[in-house]
Amino acid sequence: MAFIISLAASPAFADITGPDGRVIECYCTDTQGDRIDLGQETCLVVNGRSFMALCEMSLNVPIWRDTGVGCVSSSLGQDILDFSKPALQSFPVNSPV
Repeated sequence: MAFIISLAASPAFADITGPDGRVIECYCTDTQGDRIDLGQETCLVVNGRSFMALCEMSLNVPIWRDTGVGCVSSSLGQDILDFSKPALQSFPVNSPV
């Protein structure tokens, strides 16, 4: 039973207690200012580059760490919607059989 209670209380261990006993909440903020808790991933867009980032602690500071994975998107790029360009390869391919 104590094990189950300790699992339920584990998110509280992500917060830091200051010398005066106050709990200091640790979290990251995204580009819209929304709170993202430690250990959560979200898609960030920085200088036109989209990437998945993980909220972590480094030297007692919450940081965004690039996971190396691109963001999943359901929108089509403008170059795909340009019907003046051929969508398929327009030159022949000679492959030896």
